[in-house]
Amino acid sequence: MTVIEPAASDAIATAPSPQPAPGATPPPTPLVARAAAELVGTAALVAVVVGSGIQATQLTDDVALQLLANSTATVFGLGVLIALLGPVSGAHFNPVVTLTEWWTARRGGGGVTARELAVYIPAQIVGAILGAILADAMFGEPLVKWSTHDRSAGNLLLGEVVATAGLILLIFGLARTDRLRFAPVAVASYIGAAYWFTSSTSFANPAVTIGRAFTDTFAGIAPASVPAFIGMQLIGAVVGLALVAVVFMRGRRAGE
Repeated sequence: MTVIEPAASDAIATAPSPQPAPGATPPPTPLVARAAAELVGTAALVAVVVGSGIQATQLTDDVALQLLANSTATVFGLGVLIALLGPVSGAHFNPVVTLTEWWTARRGGGGVTARELAVYIPAQIVGAILGAILADAMFGEPLVKWSTHDRSAGNLLLGEVVATAGLILLIFGLARTDRLRFAPVAVASYIGAAYWFTSSTSFANPAVTIGRAFTDTFAGIAPASVPAFIGMQLIGAVVGLALVAVVFMRGRRAGE
């Protein structure tokens, strides 16, 4: 049987265009649209995390089941949000991801500019706060009530370093190997796993950490614990970048 090769023009016309995800912000999209995507996406993510936590505590007193419900909802919610908003803003929803992209751009890689950095991070923080308020409103909780859930123990802080380092390694490892198309599934799956294998239940996100301080529910974090968590997340980002540099080291051609 003879196989007929398609014309080159047909191949170009039918080839799927790559869709940006975390690590690849598409420049043609207006900055205001990208900022809106980051705000809405982060708000929705926090609403999922906080809302599912409230729902879980209303349905069962078993802490393991509560965490299972919370992590499952987060996995599905995060995966959908990345798939939906990745083509618009890159679906960062996370200041450490944005900061890391900015740093790699300064080093000659692809990433966000300083102007984008200055817009993305405030949008993410505002979105996270609004998401927590929305979740509280849906479940009849006080709209703003500072969390009393202390998370200052040293082992929890170590958990945040591990969780954030793993997240950065995953995202930028996918970017280095040209597999960002798998980001919705890969990132959501990693966060779901990290809920269970890290002592901190994997916040790994300064904006989400700030937002969760505004709700005194299952997913909350006491305001006094927030600075240390964010500090460990930033350390984790540095560790993650170092791991990317070592694990995905680019070789040199002979004679270079």
